[in-house]
Amino acid sequence: MTSFDPIPWSQTTAVVLARQPSTEKDPGGQQEDFGKSSPLGLLILVLFFIAVFFLVKSMSKHLKKLPASFDEPEAKPGAKAGNGNGDAKKDD
Repeated sequence: MTSFDPIPWSQTTAVVLARQPSTEKDPGGQQEDFGKSSPLGLLILVLFFIAVFFLVKSMSKHLKKLPASFDEPEAKPGAKAGNGNGDAKKDD
């Protein structure tokens, strides 16, 4: 049998085991409070929202201080070329 031969249909079926619903009062270790949130969870969530608010406010403040572009300003026509220190080149 080569790797390109089709697999027989009898080998492709799977046996599925079905579990009967449990008649226990608490199946799977889920207590009566399972899935309910506590007041502590609400407090933590509110604290996260407050922290995010102040982070966004701080980030906006810092972004307003940035220049519109980080590109070097282009030299004005007629100005002498400098060496980067503000000194003009000397013509010899």
